[in-house]
Amino acid sequence: MGPSVWKPVVLMLALVVFFNIFYNLFSTQGTTQEYSISYSRFRAELAADNIKSVTVKGSNVRGTFRNKTNVVEKVQGKEVTRQASAFTTVLPSVTDPTLMPELASKKVDVTAVSTETSSFASVVIYILPWLLIIGIWWLMMRGVKGQGPGTMMGGFARSGARMYVSGERINVTFDDVAGMENSKQELKEMVDYLKNPKLFQDIGGKVPKGILLVGPPGTGKTLLARAVAGEAGVAFFSISASQFIEMFVGVGASRVRDLFSNAKKAAPSIIFIDELDAVGRSRGAGFGGGHDEREQTLNQLLSEMDGFDPHEEVIVIAATNRPDVLDPALLRPGRFDRHVVIDRPDLRDREQILKVHARKVRLDPQVDLSIIARGTPGMTGADLENLINEGAIQAARRNWKTVTMDDLERAKDKILMGGERKLVMSEHEKRITAYHEAGHTLVAKLLPGTDPVHKVTIVPHGMALGLTQQLPEDDRYHYPKTYLTNRLCVALGGRVAERLVFDDLSTGAQSDLKVVTQLAEKMVCQWGMSEKIGAVIYSRGEEHPFLGRKLAEEKSFSEQMAWLIDQEIAAIIREAELKAEELVSANIKKLEVLADALLEAESLDGHQVDQLLGSVQ
Repeated sequence: MGPSVWKPVVLMLALVVFFNIFYNLFSTQGTTQEYSISYSRFRAELAADNIKSVTVKGSNVRGTFRNKTNVVEKVQGKEVTRQASAFTTVLPSVTDPTLMPELASKKVDVTAVSTETSSFASVVIYILPWLLIIGIWWLMMRGVKGQGPGTMMGGFARSGARMYVSGERINVTFDDVAGMENSKQELKEMVDYLKNPKLFQDIGGKVPKGILLVGPPGTGKTLLARAVAGEAGVAFFSISASQFIEMFVGVGASRVRDLFSNAKKAAPSIIFIDELDAVGRSRGAGFGGGHDEREQTLNQLLSEMDGFDPHEEVIVIAATNRPDVLDPALLRPGRFDRHVVIDRPDLRDREQILKVHARKVRLDPQVDLSIIARGTPGMTGADLENLINEGAIQAARRNWKTVTMDDLERAKDKILMGGERKLVMSEHEKRITAYHEAGHTLVAKLLPGTDPVHKVTIVPHGMALGLTQQLPEDDRYHYPKTYLTNRLCVALGGRVAERLVFDDLSTGAQSDLKVVTQLAEKMVCQWGMSEKIGAVIYSRGEEHPFLGRKLAEEKSFSEQMAWLIDQEIAAIIREAELKAEELVSANIKKLEVLADALLEAESLDGHQVDQLLGSVQ
């Protein structure tokens, strides 16, 4: 219920309390002050013929003395003697048969008061709760009626979307969004249409009804939507798709209706729905049946989007990082008919993003953001913002006035490799770790076409005891088979080095083996890089969006083919391991030099690794 519904109820309760206080004051006005005495004192005063009159109501007795008498009263812990002319006392639970004869013999005026309530009061006490219930129900129905038909839950069925008008509280524009020029251009067209729809209508064009922003987490989908709100200067409704879902069936659909109704009233307007996959997942794909509330909400969303007039000035923008799980009805023309892909930024965009976030911190003049951008391939805008913030934290921790290049490098290492852990290791375990990481580094340096080694360390970071970090010189969009095979060799180089030096294996290669198995499975089943399997794609190695679809899929290959796939995966891994073993065996002196340097310095960068390997003949 809203405030307008509660006001009459609060007023009614206040009147009842006020009447009760007023009645008590009025009923006691003009009476003599009474002092409480014990029953024994009452009998003593009665025996002394000092009781003039009494009024008996149940076990409570009120009366007056013939002559004023002294009564002791405690005030703030101190005993004070008062002159009393009236008193109160309580009769014992055991009936005193001599009381009434003695009162009669002393000629005391006795008045008896009934403890039963009057019939009128009983009726009022019985009816009052029902009157309150009926009154509250009537007020609730008035509030529901005032919010429109069909809203049986009152304010609970409102969408809860935040509305911004004329850039209110939105201080983000397209100038604050670095990179993503193609994406910004498509959204600028929407802004231009809302500002001047006649320009598009005169030529017979129609603006898309729905725009779907698709991209990995952290690439700036929500930031772009905020920039649209800042640029458009029209009503902007922002809501998360999860706000539609409630435990009550039908509330989500009602909220969708309320959202679109408000947007149409404020047209031209924009509706932004974040994390659309919360309500837009494929219907009937869940294991054991779909969620009724979510599917009803999705059905209402489909109906609202399909019900737009051809030139109604309402545009829906939605963001998701899981387009593969969305219902096909959402993606057809007439609903979300334009998809804007926001991918991870390339080298040029990463440098621009770093410059935008670096405005907020005090950078040292020697900082070169282009070097940082070159060393952060695959990072999203959110990752780069975190990198700048981590650099500022590193500088503050060291009591420096500006953020230096070293601070940013430390921040990058923390993000890519995890924070350093203080871990006490025995010399033997350190030696195993050093040879393991030296094996990765040596194979990466000896194989042509691999990514350059950026840093190698035996200092524990994150969950790893040691790390070998490789960073590509440029962004990659194609991965040849030779490059992938070399990656398998590098990943197995640590295990091979352990076996050659210690004639034993350890658990340190667990994460390496996981990466190797997944990569080899994709090479065979997804990328057609096996001669025996051929240019065929199998469902093994795919990442299924949710459990129901995976269980419902029919197996697309026979048991014989599954056995052959297993053999090919194992063969690719064995071949890569043999190649890594040949390289390490032929360069065992270089392996020892790298391992000794790691045991001494604990961390080496790419330049130091090149110098060490160049010094060994």
